[in-house]
Amino acid sequence: MVERISDADFSSADGVEDWRVLFWGAKTLYGTGDFATGARFVAAVAEVAEELGHAPLLDLRPDTVTVQVITPGVGLSDVDLELARRISTIAASLGLEADPSAVQHVQLAFDVADRPAVMQFWRAALGYVQIGDEDMVEPNLIGPPLWFQDKEHVAPRNRIHVDVSVPHDQAEQRVQAILDAGGRMLGDRYAPAWWSLVDPEGNVVDVATWRGRD
Repeated sequence: MVERISDADFSSADGVEDWRVLFWGAKTLYGTGDFATGARFVAAVAEVAEELGHAPLLDLRPDTVTVQVITPGVGLSDVDLELARRISTIAASLGLEADPSAVQHVQLAFDVADRPAVMQFWRAALGYVQIGDEDMVEPNLIGPPLWFQDKEHVAPRNRIHVDVSVPHDQAEQRVQAILDAGGRMLGDRYAPAWWSLVDPEGNVVDVATWRGRD
């Protein structure tokens, strides 16, 4: 039986130094140098996934492979932890180095007064699949997910913002880069769970980590 584990337990576990916890599981990126090496790595990961009966999300590019582990409907599980460890072992055997600083997870967040009605609209517009009461995802988990939170609209506050889930050890650097690029801090009282920043015209981005959350 699959058992859920906390973000903190996964992040502090042995054998997952290559990985970073984000929204929707844990993720890492391996530099492969060429497509053929990446394909061999993916094939080896596929064998382990078949053995465990649990597949990761893989993105094979000309010189990188990005890997994400998650158990839909659960979050991070003990099987994800085992799979991540074994993927790291495969990467090491092939001489591949991880760059967890290069991973992130982006979603669009909607403030809504009538969540069912707004979700119905966007489900029809994008062909997304609803997960639970608040989330929608692209059917192949490729496009950015959408999150809908109950919140009354107060003009002229914008009602759609971008959430960027980053590795916990990269968050302050990302926030500083936004400030250096002309952004303004809207609020940091919830940090390190998230920092809210605005661009020169008032559009909002939340830079988020797993830390400081239930």
